[in-house]
Amino acid sequence: MTAYTILTILICLSAAFAYINHRFIRLPFVIGLFLLSTVLSLLVLSARVWLPLPYEQLRNFVEQTDISRAILDVMLGLLLFAGALHTSWAAMRGQLAPVALLAIGGVLVSTAVIGGLLYGLTMLLGLEVPLVYCLLFGAIISPTDPIAVIGILTQVGVPQKIETLIVAESLFNDGVGVVTFISLLGVAHTGSFDIGHFSMLFVQEAAGGVLFGLGLGLLLHYLMASIDSYDTEVLLTLAFVLAGYSAANALHISGALAMVVMGILVGNYKQDEVMSDVSHEYVQKFWTVIDAVLNAILFILVAMVLVVIEFRAIYALIGVVAVVIVLLSRAVVVYLPRWLLPRIAYYNKKEARVVVWGGLRGGLSIAMALSLPESESRHMILIATYCCVLFSILVQGLTIGRLAKTICNLPADAAKKGLA
Repeated sequence: MTAYTILTILICLSAAFAYINHRFIRLPFVIGLFLLSTVLSLLVLSARVWLPLPYEQLRNFVEQTDISRAILDVMLGLLLFAGALHTSWAAMRGQLAPVALLAIGGVLVSTAVIGGLLYGLTMLLGLEVPLVYCLLFGAIISPTDPIAVIGILTQVGVPQKIETLIVAESLFNDGVGVVTFISLLGVAHTGSFDIGHFSMLFVQEAAGGVLFGLGLGLLLHYLMASIDSYDTEVLLTLAFVLAGYSAANALHISGALAMVVMGILVGNYKQDEVMSDVSHEYVQKFWTVIDAVLNAILFILVAMVLVVIEFRAIYALIGVVAVVIVLLSRAVVVYLPRWLLPRIAYYNKKEARVVVWGGLRGGLSIAMALSLPESESRHMILIATYCCVLFSILVQGLTIGRLAKTICNLPADAAKKGLA
C-alpha cells in the first residue's frame, strides 16, 4: 500500500469522524476524534469473532503506517511549532520558574517514581521485568503531551494562569522526556549507566535545541520583516519548520525544543514590525488549519495502535494499575515543589489540583513506546502506555473543565465551553 493511499484513508477517516463529532456528539475536537477512532479499532478487533474481515490485512495496514516514525519524525515538529506560535510569551513569562521546575525536575522525579512503583508491581505479580524497562515506561509516560494539552485545555474553560502553566510545561518537558528515554534505552542496550554521558546528552539535546531554535527564529524573523507578502511568509514558516526539525534531528539536538522556541519567537517577538495585519492573519490561520488536520490524523493513528497490541490479561491489569501510579506520581511532582520550594512553585492548593488533573498524556508517549525494540517487556509497556493515554484523554480531558469550575469558582458556562 502506497504512502498516498495511507494518507488518503487517514484524511477521509479524519474528515468523517470530525463531521460526526461536530454534528452529533459535540465533544472537544481531540477527544471526539480519539473516542470515535477507539470505537472503530475495538470494532475491528471484535469483528474477528462475528465478521469475516481480512484482519491480517488491516493489521498490516496499521503496521505499514509506521506510527512511531510518523509522529516523532514528521508530525511532532509541525504540531509543536503551531502550538507555540499561538502561545503568549507575555502570559508565559510570569510562569517561567514553575514551568522550568515541572518540565525538568518533574520529569526526572516522575520517571523514578513511576519506574520504581511499576518494578515493585511486576515483582509482586511474579513477572521478571528489568528495572531499566520500568524506568523506560516512566520516561515514556512522564512528559505531559503538548498536543493533547493544547488541543483540549484551550477549549474547556481552564483559568488563564493554570492553562498557561500546563501548556508551557507540556511544550518544554517533552524534550526532557525524550532525552531521558534515549539515555535509558542506551542503558537497556549496554547494561550500564554513565551519569557523565547522560549529562552531556542532556546538555547537547536540550541546550542545543533551544539555541538552534533561537537562531532559526531570528533568521526567520529577519526574512519575514524584509518582505510584505502573506503567501511567501506562510511558505517561509513551513519551510523553516520542515527543514529546521530535520536538521536538528540530524545534528542530534532536540528538534522538539527548537520548534517550540522558534514558534514562540515568531509568534511574539516584535510581531507588528515583522508582519502586516494581512500576513499575520494568514500565517495564524494557516497554522491553525495545519494544527487541526494533524491533530485529527494523530489521534486516529494513536487509536489504531489497539489493532497491533498483543493483549494479555496480566498486562491489562498492569495497565489499569499504571493509571493510578501515573496519577500518584503527577501529584508528587506538583505538590512536592510547592512544599519544598514555595517561592518557585507559586501556585496555590486549588491551582495545584487542576494542574495535577490537567497533566494529559497523548501521542508522544505512544510513539516512544512503539519505538522500543521488540521484547516481552515492550508489549507490557505498550499496553500500560495505551491505558494511561486512554484514561488521560477520555476521562481527564472530559472532566478538567468541570473540575476547574468547581475548584476555581468559574462561571458554569466557562467549564462547559467546548463540551456543548
